[in-house]
Amino acid sequence: MMKVLITGGAGFIGSHLSEKLLGQGHEVVVIDDLSTGKMENIATLLSNKKFQFVQDTVRNEQVMHLLISQVDMVYHLAAAVGVKLIVQSPVHTIETNIHGSEVVLDIANKFRKPVFIASTSEVYGKSDKMPFCEDDDTVFGATRFSRWSYACSKAIDEFLGQAYYSQYGLPVVMARLFNTVGPRQTGQYGMVVPRFVERALKDEPIEIYGDGKQCRCFGHVDDVTDALIALMREPRAYGQLFNIGNNQEISIEGLADFIIERTGSKSRKVFISYDEAYGKDFDDMRRRVPSLEKVHRVIGYQPKHRLDKIIDDVVADLRKKRS
Repeated sequence: MMKVLITGGAGFIGSHLSEKLLGQGHEVVVIDDLSTGKMENIATLLSNKKFQFVQDTVRNEQVMHLLISQVDMVYHLAAAVGVKLIVQSPVHTIETNIHGSEVVLDIANKFRKPVFIASTSEVYGKSDKMPFCEDDDTVFGATRFSRWSYACSKAIDEFLGQAYYSQYGLPVVMARLFNTVGPRQTGQYGMVVPRFVERALKDEPIEIYGDGKQCRCFGHVDDVTDALIALMREPRAYGQLFNIGNNQEISIEGLADFIIERTGSKSRKVFISYDEAYGKDFDDMRRRVPSLEKVHRVIGYQPKHRLDKIIDDVVADLRKKRS
């Protein structure tokens, strides 16, 4: 059994990972500043003697030094999340993502502790080569679009991870996550699935940004956290970057139609411009589909949850909260 530190562990993905690791008998320490994470996500874990919560930022080097020195491995999930937050708070995005990773990797290297770094499919940028493979070129938009600050900051995280592995031999695993969804996720920061489901359950208009023809793939948080755990147990994954998610593609308008049908909602679709949605110019990509060949080859990963199950789980979670 291990003792594991999860940065951003009170967030959506972090809370599921904490729950799963505790269920396997490990000790879990979570550090989260609660800027986007929530205590309600980990409320059921607080009574577990193998669980510890620390409210602080990963940029606090003194606290991180103490925590990392006492654990066996680190899952670094703390980051700015959600398109809306990223567009509205670009300084917070850059500082949190880059400096937080610098602190984690530097201290982990001092104690020789394996590190997982969560990256994002945003790093592929505006590339139109499908499906995305881990070694494909990235194509970022103009720097005047603040959304690309997130992609660039996570690309820097990947460069840092690769540098610590190649220069110091630190066991580092990196993964680009593709639209992870599931219970506990909130639509507060622009996440499209919970936002659509919340509107559908209230029979309110579902706002689709742009023309709705942009396509995405959605992975269940249960599949994703299984992959994170498996990768950190596999030495062949060290120094490597992996796509994790689902390759079942759907347009955003199609997603709205599917959710309306699945919930029996009376909601209607409303199309609004990016300018109206974000209050400024916004640069988007048309498709985002991952190749899962590499992660399947290394750990046998194959998503178990299809879109209908993913939506049903989100619907059940939000209905439970409403009741």
